[in-house]
Amino acid sequence: MWPELLKLAAGHDIVRPVDTEAGRSFWDLYAPIACGNGRSPFVVGQLGQSLDGRIATPTGRSHYINGPESIRHLHCLRALVDAVIVGIGTVVADDPQLTVRKVEGRDPARVVIDPNGRLPPDARILADDGCPVFVVQGCDRPRPSWVTPITVQPREGNLVPAAIVAALADRGFRRLLVEGGAGTVSGFLAARAIDRLHLCIAPIVIGSGPIGITLPPIDELHHAIRPQTSVHRLGMDMLFDCLLEPRAAAFAADSLQLDGVER
Repeated sequence: MWPELLKLAAGHDIVRPVDTEAGRSFWDLYAPIACGNGRSPFVVGQLGQSLDGRIATPTGRSHYINGPESIRHLHCLRALVDAVIVGIGTVVADDPQLTVRKVEGRDPARVVIDPNGRLPPDARILADDGCPVFVVQGCDRPRPSWVTPITVQPREGNLVPAAIVAALADRGFRRLLVEGGAGTVSGFLAARAIDRLHLCIAPIVIGSGPIGITLPPIDELHHAIRPQTSVHRLGMDMLFDCLLEPRAAAFAADSLQLDGVER
């Protein structure tokens, strides 16, 4: 079934090839990502955390909160999107490769949000491996010749998620994965710039450390985000697949400080 999903992501018309319960669950999880759920651009957020909402220990250790099935799921998402986005804090803390290694498929374009020029020159995300690499920045800065800078005009010193999504869509990247860190995912979520959120919950209680999702405070529960949700088992982890409905006004207006050492 995975080859059919890769074909769907490549733009081919594919009919769901199986009719078993497990097959339907697998298809229903990944097909909306592969086809962009009929939207362009289409943005997926992904986050892994513990039962108590932690994404790392107080000292920053996070490998591995989630199990191997969740790691494979993340690589499936990468293989189905056009570009994967991370904040500079994740690059500084984890030095990710953002490649597809656990499943068959092509590597997505790599995008790092670096408003203030903190990107290390030896970061693995900058590998000159033929895969497109973009750096979103708040002002013009020198970058390696194979890296494409995207300068987004800050608003009150912050970058606007909608502007980042629009700039990537203008370059032909219509399916985007916001992979991390928590501050970046939270900021895109607060700005209603995410269409679908995949939240992987591991059966572990850490007790302290950074929290996965942090949003502006609300006074009443009717202001809370209540997505349409389906649940999938990934080994010992549980994946909550949350269908969100961005609100155009919030999507256009909200801005986000994306330069913290977030996870």
